[in-house]
Amino acid sequence: MKVSISEFRKNLFQLVNKALNGDVVEVAYNGKTIRLVPGVEESKLDRLTPARIFNPEFSGKDHQRASRELSAEMQREWEKDWSEL
Repeated sequence: MKVSISEFRKNLFQLVNKALNGDVVEVAYNGKTIRLVPGVEESKLDRLTPARIFNPEFSGKDHQRASRELSAEMQREWEKDWSEL
């Protein structure tokens, strides 16, 4: 659906609700088009930044090995906790 900026201003909430429901709403303004689409919800895990832990005495391979071992240990603990639910 494509609307003018005036129509968008008049029907702001209805058009935003349409966009939130999955409809693509395009607003024409000064010869350009603005498209309203709902954002993708991220989980809290998606927003995490991995920690970079560095030991100057480790080589690159040592760091990779330690990282794999830590990930495996964490997964084992999660699976253990989940099995108890």
